[in-house]
Amino acid sequence: MEKLAMNKPSMGKNSTQHKQAFDEPLWWGLFSAGGVCFAVLLPAVILFIAVLLPLGLLPAEALSYERVSSLLFSVPGFLFVGAVVCLPLFHAAHRLRHGMFDISVGNDALNKKLMYGSAALLSTVALGLVVAGMLG
Repeated sequence: MEKLAMNKPSMGKNSTQHKQAFDEPLWWGLFSAGGVCFAVLLPAVILFIAVLLPLGLLPAEALSYERVSSLLFSVPGFLFVGAVVCLPLFHAAHRLRHGMFDISVGNDALNKKLMYGSAALLSTVALGLVVAGMLG
């Protein structure tokens, strides 16, 4: 059984096997940006919150509720959540979609809508919570 490539244009004029996906560069861009955030920002966040703070190497007031909430519910906090939460969601969605394609699970068009739609929905919720905190 021959499997079609995901985004290769069809070979014949009258071939209707597969259309070229023009949105693929967008998904690959979000995938790579999310990968960079996974590799660079997330380990730093884990280091500060899960290692340095519990060991007492950071002052306790460094992550006090007042300080963290004032930082999170601001424009830099909005950008931080976008980089640490939203971009990795699209990275994971892209990996899951291509993984499901590789093992021939489901319909690629449906998987695409499901994966990227879920990432967009969760990103909207995360950024919406930050905006709600900024306004409230």
